[in-house]
Formats: sequence, C-alpha cells, structure tokens
Amino acid sequence: MPTIAPDATALPQDPQGILDLAVRSMFQLFSSLSQGMFIMDERGTIVWVNEGYRRFLPALGLESVEDFVGHKVEDVIPNTQMRRVLETGKPVLIDLLTNRAGTFVVSRLPLLDEGGAVIGAIGMVLFDQPETTLQPLIAKFARMQQDLADAQRELAAQRSAQVGGGRRAKYTLASFVGSSAAAVEVKRRARRAALSSSPVLLLGETGTGKELLAHGIHAASPRAGEALVSVNIAAVPDTLLEAEFFGFAPGAFTGADRKGREGKFKLADGGTLFLDEIGDMPLALQSKLLRVLQEGEIEPLGSNRLIPVNVRIIAATSRDLAALVREGQFREDLYYRLNVLPIRVPPLRERRDDIAALVEVLGEDLAQRSGTVQPELLADAMALLAAQTWRGNIRELRNVLEQAVLRSDSPTIDAAQLAAVLRESGMEPQAPGSLVALQGAREHDAGLLRPLAEQVAELEQRAIAAAIKTERGNKVAVARLLGISRATLYDRMADRRES
Repeated sequence: MPTIAPDATALPQDPQGILDLAVRSMFQLFSSLSQGMFIMDERGTIVWVNEGYRRFLPALGLESVEDFVGHKVEDVIPNTQMRRVLETGKPVLIDLLTNRAGTFVVSRLPLLDEGGAVIGAIGMVLFDQPETTLQPLIAKFARMQQDLADAQRELAAQRSAQVGGGRRAKYTLASFVGSSAAAVEVKRRARRAALSSSPVLLLGETGTGKELLAHGIHAASPRAGEALVSVNIAAVPDTLLEAEFFGFAPGAFTGADRKGREGKFKLADGGTLFLDEIGDMPLALQSKLLRVLQEGEIEPLGSNRLIPVNVRIIAATSRDLAALVREGQFREDLYYRLNVLPIRVPPLRERRDDIAALVEVLGEDLAQRSGTVQPELLADAMALLAAQTWRGNIRELRNVLEQAVLRSDSPTIDAAQLAAVLRESGMEPQAPGSLVALQGAREHDAGLLRPLAEQVAELEQRAIAAAIKTERGNKVAVARLLGISRATLYDRMADRRES
C-alpha cells in the first residue's frame, strides 16, 4: 500500500499543538468578524490594534496609530470599562459603549496566563451602528420592558388596591419606550428626580408622554406605596379649582355636600400630586398653591382649620412658563418653586429612532384591545412614519396607526395606506427623501453660520491632520507638503492641542 504524504495543513497530533492552533484560529476569526479589536497589557496599556479599529481613531481625536498604541486605555477611549476587566478578571460579553465616536456594541475579554492570572485584555467592537443592526433586538427588548412594567403594575395593584382609594401609578419608567439618546437622557433624569422629594416640572409638547413620566417617577420614588393623585387643571372650571384642590367644609357654599369633601391635596397626603397643564392655573389660585408648597398645610373652603399635608408635586405643561412669567400670567415666585427639577420631554421628531419601537408597542396594545392580529408595517411604511413632523407626537402616531389598522383588511400595512390616513387627518405626508434633504440642508447651513475665523482654523487643522497621516508623522515632510515652515507647523499643532 503506498504511503500517503502528511498534509501540511493537517491538525497537530499533540493536544497542546491542537490547542495552540485553535487559539490562533479563534483570534483570527474574532479579528476578521468584529468591527474592530485591540489588546492591552496588565497595566492597561494598549499594545496592538487591528485594521478594523483604526477607522475609529479620527472620531476619537487621534491622528495616527502611534497616538493610540502605547497609551493607557482610559486616555484614548472615553467611557471605557476595560480597566474593570483587568481588575476582576471577568469578561463582559455584551455591552453598550457611547463616546464621541458614537454608540457601539462591545465585548471585553480578559487574557489569562497558565496560572489563571490576568495578563491583559481584548476589546472588540461587535457592531458600530446598533440602532440599525440591532433594531429587531431593541424592539423586542422594548416589548419585554413593557410586559414587565404591566406585570409589576398588576401585582402592585393586587397587593394594595385600597391604598389611596386605588389611586396608584399606572406606568413605570420602563413604559417610556425608546432607546435614542434623547429618550435615554429623559429616563436618566427621571430616575434621579424619583430619588428626591423636590418638585418636578415636566416640559414638553402635547402627546410626548409627560403624564406617563409622572407616573413612572412616582412608581420609582420612596412614595410608590402611597397614592398618586392627578388633576388636569385645564379640564376643571376656574370656579371649582380651589375646592378641587383644598376641599370644603360642610355647608361651605350653596349646594355643597353636607358632609364636606376632601380635596386632592388631602387625598395625595404622603404621596404625589400630579398637576397637569399647570400653565393654565388662574393667578388667584397660584398664590394659594405657593403657600401650600412653602408651608405644607391647606385650609379647606369654609373652614378656619389648617390641615398639614405631606405631598410631592409633579407639574407638567405644554406652554412656555418663562414667557407666561414675562407676560404677567404666571407668578414668578411659583415658577421658581416648581422649576427645581425640570425635565424637558422631547417631541417625537427629535427622537425618530424610537418610532419603530413605539410602533411595535402601540401595535401590540391595539391588537390586545381589539382582539386582532398585531399589525406589521412594511419598510416603506416605517420610513414614511419616520419622515413626518408629528405635531401631536406619540398621541398622533397612535391615532394614525389605529386608523390604518381599522381600515386595512390585512395585518400588513404599506406606505400608501398610511399616506391616505395622514391626508385625511389634515397632514401632507412628507416623503422620506425630503426629510433627509431638509435635515442635510439645515445641518449644512448651521455649519456655515459661524465666525469665519473659526471655520478657517477648523479647515487648517483638518489639513494638518490629513498631511500628518499621509506622511506618517514626519514633521519635515508635513511642513514641505503644506508649504509652511516647521516653526509654523509646530505653532499650529500647539494651538490644536490647546483647543
């Protein structure tokens, strides 16, 4: 039988050789499949970076690989958590990292010697556009958050349905759907506000979710076990507002209940009072509200008795309170008393990346309420929704989606169906391309409306950075390429570092 020559690519016969080959293969696989990868030693100094990661360096403010390799990881990658991997020796398989270069899905792995000691770590960028690549996962996570919030709400209602006459938070902060930078910032500020007992002022257009946030702040606060009482000031006649707030004694006025009545402040005692549309409060009542906030006591109509109350105030308005103060329609001292923890709730047009997740949650809710199949929006329909201005924000989005669902004979909805609903609602549908063009034009114009000297300096620094990259850091060659002296080049580079 002829002897078969050994294949040069065959696996080694010894276990250690097989292990070494597997390690090399896995390393090459990770390096090629990831969007970028680097290695650092046990001191946190970066010792190697692959080609994929180098494209992120300009966005990090680094001109060359030499500005990255050989430096401490914290000095070149803002917000990095790589140091924690060195300290704990534990991997972080999936995480989000946000810095000046963008938002990334990253993985962090420790490097261990034969004795199990940490000798370094590997950092990998798995996805550099998570809002696009991971949109299905983000939408699923949003649904899971919504389901969890619903379950928590139901359990809380079952445990203490009698607390505050059943007046409890209907939503949690997880109910505020969105993973855009604007939505994340709102939820971050809301969580911090929940830890305080100071007044919160929610500012934003109608339909942005201010009432939902008020419920979420209460549910995340130490007062979550107490009542949450809401008053829509715009919906109550001015003549009844004082009685609505402070209650009244028996026989306080003609037609009054003989037993008297407790007001909203008393009902919210120990909990939270949500004052919606605070900008519509009459001036005469504003002074009495200010007194309650300062003194912590109320006086019911027709009574001479002061009643102490412990209430946390959350106010909301779609109006410009500062402008109302200037016009003399809102008390300045009350404005400052309420504006302790302001939270601006952004309109939907400022967080278009959240529309897909919102459609998913709203569609699921509509399906549950109507007992039908959850609607499926085609790509062109989703793009059309993302292009609209949404003056009514989430409330208007829900209305349009509900109309489209009710008019469709199929669970699948396309752009033509949505466009018809938008037109009948009084909106002229904006084409997705026109939105991109408009945004691009605005960004271009905004970039030009700056001091000319600032723009010239910026262009100069970009030219220097490009020349340094081309000449691989050779300053003599850079100066020759740009047609300036080395002294001038060093001066310009010093200006760049100082800025």
